[in-house]
Amino acid sequence: MYRSLFPRDMFAEMERLQREMQQALELSPSIRGFGRGGFPALNVGGTDRTVEIYAFAPGVDPNTLEIDLDRGVLTIAGKRPSRLAEPASDGSGTQAAVHINERFAGEFRRVLSLPDDADPDAVTASYRDGVVQITVQRRASAQPRRITIQ
Repeated sequence: MYRSLFPRDMFAEMERLQREMQQALELSPSIRGFGRGGFPALNVGGTDRTVEIYAFAPGVDPNTLEIDLDRGVLTIAGKRPSRLAEPASDGSGTQAAVHINERFAGEFRRVLSLPDDADPDAVTASYRDGVVQITVQRRASAQPRRITIQ
């Protein structure tokens, strides 16, 4: 009778560990955007007049988000509920078994420093299709201007 020295699941476990180690050591963000930062994924950029922050937070109720700006530090915090704890749809009251869970759920907090010329009194935020757009105006004194020669 043939008997394997390794259980079949051992190779799957080794592959999973290898994937986790590669993700931990990865220097660039993964396709899901969680490689370095966490949830929500952020895009930060700007123009001469504004700093633009885009936070990708699908499934988050915008009323539960907290956006704070204190001494040049912007904080985005909130909670994304888990849909897995709900009872099964067949009305039996039992919970469904979860085989794969790749979606982030729980409390989150992202903190980033803004440039020195960001104006804390001129900040707007909007939410559309799971994306929070935060616009911070730059101070007028920091705006580039053309000086005329007299």
